[in-house]
Amino acid sequence: MKAPHFRSVFISDTHLGNKDCKAEFLLHFLNNMTCDTLYLVGDIVDMWSMSKQFRWPDAHNEVIHKIMQLSHDSTKVVFLPGNHDAPLQKYSGMQFGDIEIKCQYIHETVANKRYLVLHGDQCDQDVTLGRFHAWIGDKAYDALLFANRWFNLIRSWRKQNYWSLAGYIKQRVKGANQAIARYKNATTKRALDLKLDGVICGHIHHPESDIVNGIHYVNDGDWIENCSALVEDSTGKLELIDWVVYTKQDTVSELDFSHLDTTNKAA
Repeated sequence: MKAPHFRSVFISDTHLGNKDCKAEFLLHFLNNMTCDTLYLVGDIVDMWSMSKQFRWPDAHNEVIHKIMQLSHDSTKVVFLPGNHDAPLQKYSGMQFGDIEIKCQYIHETVANKRYLVLHGDQCDQDVTLGRFHAWIGDKAYDALLFANRWFNLIRSWRKQNYWSLAGYIKQRVKGANQAIARYKNATTKRALDLKLDGVICGHIHHPESDIVNGIHYVNDGDWIENCSALVEDSTGKLELIDWVVYTKQDTVSELDFSHLDTTNKAA
């Protein structure tokens, strides 16, 4: 397959340093596409996870080197830190080498549509269902990722493509759907207040494109449960892609995940 070229690419929630990061898939994506602008929409490095247990496999290092290489070449790279790499938010407005750091950004497509780009943790207060419910949600999510890890390890042994069991289950949980709806309302309100056409975000690990109160809501997903990205083509069309489905290559199903730690339920 010829490497596609995109005008803009948006990825978030890669969580490098986390045992559930699909760094091999992400590296495959970065090595098999080109773009004019790459937006890193938060939670790229999981500083929370690494503060509990430092973990940095070679594939995670290769992802960082690839992003740096892209920034040194002809790709503009904009990094918008999220809650898991929050210490970097204080550097908003500065540059790290050739990478711009911003808390939020206004992206204009070729079709002259203007989008607010932000990680989305800024809207947490509008979404939270209370401290106890948040704790229950965290524990349930840990269990989901543990099940997802085992499920896809077995699939890799059988030479089957990755499939997000966690995402499938989460879509069928009423409380999760309520939180997603509140998040969509909160993020689109920010874009509406700024008189923009849409919002592009991450944070909740749920890739989706929808119209909410006349505002185009796009969540580019993640590289923990899903392997998704938002891309803009030369006409300004925005499209969510699942990289595993998009490539349809044997090389994707042959990626080796036997090193993943399945012994610890902590995500």
